[in-house]
Amino acid sequence: MTPGLLASISRTDWISLAYIVTIICFILALRFLSNPANARKGNWIGAFGMVVAVVATFFQPSVKDIAPVLIVMAISAPVGAYAARAVKMTAMPQMVALFNGVGGGAAALIAFADFHNSAPAPARLPLNSSISVVLSALIGSISFMGSMVAFAKLQELIGGRPIQYPGQQYGNLALLAALFGLGLAIVAGYEHQWVLGLVIIGSLAFGALFVLPIGGADMPVVIALLNAFTGVATALTGFVLHQNVLIVSGMLVGASGTLLTLMMARAMGRSVANVLFGAFGTLQVTGEALAASSGSVRPTTPEDVAVMLAYGQRVIIVPGYGLAVAQAQHAVRELATELEKRNVEVVYAIHPVAGRMPGHMNVLLAEANVPYDQLKEMDEVNPSFDQTDVALVIGANDVVNPAARTDKASPIYGMPILNADHAKTVIVLKRGMSAGFAGIENELFYDKRTSMLFGDAKASLTSLIGEIKNV
Repeated sequence: MTPGLLASISRTDWISLAYIVTIICFILALRFLSNPANARKGNWIGAFGMVVAVVATFFQPSVKDIAPVLIVMAISAPVGAYAARAVKMTAMPQMVALFNGVGGGAAALIAFADFHNSAPAPARLPLNSSISVVLSALIGSISFMGSMVAFAKLQELIGGRPIQYPGQQYGNLALLAALFGLGLAIVAGYEHQWVLGLVIIGSLAFGALFVLPIGGADMPVVIALLNAFTGVATALTGFVLHQNVLIVSGMLVGASGTLLTLMMARAMGRSVANVLFGAFGTLQVTGEALAASSGSVRPTTPEDVAVMLAYGQRVIIVPGYGLAVAQAQHAVRELATELEKRNVEVVYAIHPVAGRMPGHMNVLLAEANVPYDQLKEMDEVNPSFDQTDVALVIGANDVVNPAARTDKASPIYGMPILNADHAKTVIVLKRGMSAGFAGIENELFYDKRTSMLFGDAKASLTSLIGEIKNV
């Protein structure tokens, strides 16, 4: 490219080119994030694309004063960097919910600000602008408040179980219909700020009422869905601001979030509608679970478990939220290393909804440098449980509950699970006999092939490592 040709390209063209680079980076980031081995590279590519977009925006002709923006960035960037580095792996789902909510809230505020600057006008707003403003404010507000409620549930600031009120579904539908009515009034020409303010306030209320009846066991699905909402709100903000980069990036997030929502729901053997309106997570004890719980469990000791692990040929480790709570990912990696020294084959069985967000276990184990080829998805690992000497279940509960296959009265019936109960021996590391987030008894704990190693997962794993070294 000659200097003369470079000089002939206008500032607007350079900005458009930068936005194209951003869009390409976001697409590549999503592609790399689909594989754990390339996920870190995907994060860097996505971050680079965002930096390009921010810098290009500063050169927009419409941007007259960037000083306030730089001041806000100088204050908020260190806060975000510190929060991202300081957050514990157990709190990562809460962090994701917060960040997602901030995105939705920003979209709603931008819509309101644009409406404030444009309406009421001597002539009506263009139809596409008014529709974009209303939908961005509505969806962004729902995403913001829904994410805040999800954060509160995950952080246990409020109960993780469904919070219901009589006639909630009809009440929610009535509120949503009222919000659409107010939105239609704005689109029809009743362009008053107080009306859009009511839409935002009502949407915030709907976001809370929408998530409160959903149990903590469904948080992975809810987080994915709210992420899709934020993506759509961001795309609509792009229409409001006439920014193609926001439209494309928002649609990428919306589409990926929607696909992830469907995948998470499918992994639970349920429809998205059932997740959103089924109040899943209410404490239930079915007849079969009650019969199982009337039996007895078999406690075991680190010494006995160490012998079984050290002399086995194949061990499958099933990680769950309890592993994250105990911050035991490094200990489980060390345990696997000790077993591999004895020529024991070790793999990790990853259930799609294990933990509190999509990919929670993958991220947790990647932090401990667990080889990616040892992480086996449910469909890949399930057939091999029959040839496994020991299934070591660490903090997992509902994703290994046989009631999903056998008990038609169970709320998790039909949910695909990891076949840990097919292993020759099952060892469950657990603090106590409390139910999982689904609030039901686990028949696996009372199986004749199951032994319970009670205690903090990290302490139990550390004891196992020491015992294996002495075997």
